[in-house]
Amino acid sequence: MKTHYEIRYASNPVDAKSYDTARLRHDFLIETLFAKDEVHMVYSMYDRMIVGGAMPVDECLPLEAIDPLKAPHFLTRREIGIFNVGHGTGIVRVGGQSYELAYKEALYLGAGDREVTFCSKDKNSPALFYFNSTTAHCTYPDRKVTKADAVVAHMGSLEGSNERNINKMLVNQVLPTCQLQMGMTELAVGSVWNTMPAHVHSRRMEAYFYFDLPEDQAVCHFMGEVQETRHIWMRGNQAVLSPEWSIHSAAATHNYTFIWGMGGENLDYGDQDFSLITDLK
Repeated sequence: MKTHYEIRYASNPVDAKSYDTARLRHDFLIETLFAKDEVHMVYSMYDRMIVGGAMPVDECLPLEAIDPLKAPHFLTRREIGIFNVGHGTGIVRVGGQSYELAYKEALYLGAGDREVTFCSKDKNSPALFYFNSTTAHCTYPDRKVTKADAVVAHMGSLEGSNERNINKMLVNQVLPTCQLQMGMTELAVGSVWNTMPAHVHSRRMEAYFYFDLPEDQAVCHFMGEVQETRHIWMRGNQAVLSPEWSIHSAAATHNYTFIWGMGGENLDYGDQDFSLITDLK
């Protein structure tokens, strides 16, 4: 079987306060996204976002319409954002069109009945396709987006251990989408903190995917309510679901890159309710 998926149900913040480490990891952490010649997905009940990964090596891999979609094609009623996070060049075939994605390049695909296939240009240096998908009420044009197309915000400082570039790539300032918004944040050498001060945005959920991290290093992702924070230790090439009631921040033992993806009620990147760093507990 080439496609594997699981369903994750939404959690009440009152209940989540009592979760132990195993339950937190089971409900929010996505440990396996990439396996040779397989597609892995998590269908989340948070705004029905799908978080997934594909690693084509010896063959091309179809983006299949998993059973929860009850649709003839994956994109029948969905849009999708795809990033190549592998160092090898990848090819995404959509109907009769092919898009070549180098490392850290992205592709937006609008809704519509068509086949999507993931391929690697060189099996000895395979692409790794990370994707987020949300429901779509109409169809917007497909488009490849690179960092040169992004709206870039340089934030933080080395003194604060959080100097970083926020590359807003699949966002409404760059291209039209129904609800999906995605970008990539790159931390400078010597910086490890992201998303401080912490915030929530109750109109949208979010998924974080961490990569560019040495194998012997780790990320500590912080979640929960401002007054009831929790943490999840993660490795590179893993993702975490962030409910609309939760903060989403992290610190690592090395600088890294992460991809953020959001779905929900609005497309306003600045729609955030900030907390003071000193209010976190």
